[in-house]
Amino acid sequence: MLRDDPSLPSQSSAALPRGPAGAAAHVRAEGVTLSLGERTVLSGVDVTVSAGSRLAVVGENGRGKTTLLHVLAGDLNPDEGVVSRTGTLALVEQTLEIADDRTVGDLVRDAVGDSLAALERLDAATVALAAGEPGAEDAYAEALEVATVLDAWDAERRIDLALDGLGACTDRSRRLATLSVGQRYRVRLAVVLGASTDLLLLDEPTNHLDADALDFLTRRLRERPGGLAVVSHDRALLREVATTFLDLDPSRDGLPRHYAGGYDGWVEGRRRERERWQQEHDAQLAERAQLEQAAADARARLLTGWRPDKGTGKHQRATRTAGVVQAFNRRVEELERHRITVPEPPRRLSWPDAATRTGRPVLHGRGLTVAGRLERAVDVSLTGGDRLLITGPNGAGKSTLLAVLAGQLEPTHGQLRVHREARVVLLSQEVPPWNPDRTAHETYRAHVDRLLASGGPGQPPSLSGMGLLDAATLRTPVGRLSQGQQRRLHLAMCLSSRPDLLMLDEPTNHLSIALVDELTQALMTTSSAVVVATHDRQMLADLGGWPRLELGASLGEGPPHR
Repeated sequence: MLRDDPSLPSQSSAALPRGPAGAAAHVRAEGVTLSLGERTVLSGVDVTVSAGSRLAVVGENGRGKTTLLHVLAGDLNPDEGVVSRTGTLALVEQTLEIADDRTVGDLVRDAVGDSLAALERLDAATVALAAGEPGAEDAYAEALEVATVLDAWDAERRIDLALDGLGACTDRSRRLATLSVGQRYRVRLAVVLGASTDLLLLDEPTNHLDADALDFLTRRLRERPGGLAVVSHDRALLREVATTFLDLDPSRDGLPRHYAGGYDGWVEGRRRERERWQQEHDAQLAERAQLEQAAADARARLLTGWRPDKGTGKHQRATRTAGVVQAFNRRVEELERHRITVPEPPRRLSWPDAATRTGRPVLHGRGLTVAGRLERAVDVSLTGGDRLLITGPNGAGKSTLLAVLAGQLEPTHGQLRVHREARVVLLSQEVPPWNPDRTAHETYRAHVDRLLASGGPGQPPSLSGMGLLDAATLRTPVGRLSQGQQRRLHLAMCLSSRPDLLMLDEPTNHLSIALVDELTQALMTTSSAVVVATHDRQMLADLGGWPRLELGASLGEGPPHR
């Protein structure tokens, strides 16, 4: 995945290795447009990643973030626009395709190949210089410069440090095919972080990383001298690393937006942009409403207002009739000329009201265990308005406990009592087994019908009214929805019952940053009881004031809640 400037001639094995371009390194995209099938994924994208760049590429699922990285790397050619590159770059994708016989050592050698070749050339130049060969002094100076730029003497040590910092496999003989997806990813990320590459393009780099590895990655990205562009839903990483943002979400004119000022600058700039967009759209709607009312008034006068008082002469009746007709025609023409040129802005999350009373009993669990999955007994008691944050490493039993509380899994030991009128729902990490041929709207409608048949709390909110899915998505079969869109539909179903207890298992998975921020705000204010299990560092910080239930690794080392 290491790439050089394609405008330069390819090297033979005897050629002098090219070093990084340093401050001159860049990849620049101008007017890039790309369609995949019938769908336009990128439109009018201008972006530059240079030596000093700390760029975040953000947007909803399906907005072309990963596609843009592949265009910048040269893996995809745009339908329109120009991409130029200088220097070396590396793209770290979310998955790593490997051949059966490739090893960890192969990846390391690929990453340090230029450095090793530079050192070999320097050794040869040193021998030639000592022998007094013609031109040896110039050859030595050139070889020394390349080795110095690459910091070739330290290449393997840097990769060893990165392998250790990310908790990756350090056994050079280990075949990649024998590693898990997460282990392979960490190895790939480590060798790229350790290499002397000008520009890094990273696609969801925090996947498969634990807390220590996340801290290491954040430090390394902040310290590295070269530029980077990162696609990530990890808000904590973006807060720490990114200084500029490229937002690919819909805009008033359909073009991507650039924001400076780091994470907070992006959030504030996006808010102002959406606010102006909404105001302009509302103004055009109001203007049209006025024209429609004026036309309706003119039509009413045409039907009734033209009739003169009794005894009025024929000439007066004709004159008044002509004036009324002209006024009506003028209003109709004004209405027909009016166009709403500002597209409808994306809707924000609209959280349905819950009727849960503060302090109302919802559930009580005592001594809950599940054999092989939740070994240490857990006590949980929740009432209306309660908040609970469940944390712990993978395998600690967080998802298992939520499934027990939701009534989806029977505990091996312990008792769970749910108030007979309490509505308990779980946003699990896996979406329900929906009929893939039904549209999102039909799937939600069937869910609402089941709610009403079971005596749910009044009329559930409309799917469109919650602002989670746009009109086109509502008409799309659920089998063709992205993971993020399916996650939004599942969230809408959970909210539709106006639950007394809402439980969310890793709620930031597959959801956009903007929606997660809106979701977090809603969780803080809803009258429902809320339980959240998450590894997301920013959400943990945002909900840091909540009571916490810490589950230990398979033996449940944390204390019970209440």
